[in-house]
Amino acid sequence: MTTIQGPAVFLAQFIGDTAPFNSLDGICKWAADLGFKGIQMPTLDSRFIDLQKAAESTTYADELKGKIASYGLEITELSTHLQGQLVAVHPAYDDFFDAFAPKNVHGNPKARQEWAVQQMMFAAKASQNLGLTEHATFSGSLLWQYFHPWPQRPAGLVEEGFAELAKRWTPILNEFDHNGVDVCYEIHPGEDLFDGETYEMFLKAVNNHKRACLLYDPSHFVLQQLDYIQYIDFYHERIKAFHVKDAEFNPTGKQGTFGGYQNWANRAGRYRSPGDGQIDFKTIFSKLAQYDFKGWAVMEWECCIKNQEDGAREGAEFIKNHIIKVTDKAFDDFAAVATDQAFNRKNLGL
Repeated sequence: MTTIQGPAVFLAQFIGDTAPFNSLDGICKWAADLGFKGIQMPTLDSRFIDLQKAAESTTYADELKGKIASYGLEITELSTHLQGQLVAVHPAYDDFFDAFAPKNVHGNPKARQEWAVQQMMFAAKASQNLGLTEHATFSGSLLWQYFHPWPQRPAGLVEEGFAELAKRWTPILNEFDHNGVDVCYEIHPGEDLFDGETYEMFLKAVNNHKRACLLYDPSHFVLQQLDYIQYIDFYHERIKAFHVKDAEFNPTGKQGTFGGYQNWANRAGRYRSPGDGQIDFKTIFSKLAQYDFKGWAVMEWECCIKNQEDGAREGAEFIKNHIIKVTDKAFDDFAAVATDQAFNRKNLGL
């Protein structure tokens, strides 16, 4: 077993236009002062990382690592959640998702997808140059708007959707494989990979590609009432990244898992700061340690109630208190019996 690394923090929800969140130096000092040991880095803001440059220049990558290390931090994973989303977009969402891409590809889905794929290729090489072995992303979606089977879905629609998704992702997975990096899909609403069943359909479509791995975030499973503990039992061999994000589900006589088009504060299922929701993180950390998870516990702050800076401060301590330093001995070693094959055979009556 391995002691989980951490605490770390996903920077996406903290980057902004005011200090200390508007520069790499500022946000690194802030994170280190809170007790974080690692940062998961989004890759669309050049104030923090030039993804193409990190892919093309080992000198730049080394300098970036060095600057981060000067604050006692390391990069846990790069994140291309927004770029990964754009690998597969149904036309119904074109206008919404244009905001994730440069203006020069707005209104041009083909050019936007090509840009997204190139971003993923840069991320594979940049991860290698930075000495990383895991990468966090989304799968994108061609099918999400059909998740409820009304009207009745045409036969073969879902299979065709996953075949196309696999066609788009296989070259990307191959590039990550070439660079020795696992692609960790965050299983998430709005993606074609939103639960275990859909992940397995995708995995089959990409021929069980060894780099098609998972980012485990239990909060998304609370909101759809999926057994997030048993999920670890099913998929622990593929779980290579971990978001510590809390959630709660409080159904009423008026709404349940679909949320009734309410805002986040008024939804039956809502995300909370670590420790403020209903997730059994004690069991999660135990399970991941049991299954020899070698990655980082990364806090992702998404809460409709608590201030983000309070959430970060409390989250660092929350993760620190949940990480289990795994044992290097059996608890009953004191009663061990000296043995050899002859002794064992004798005690088997042989």
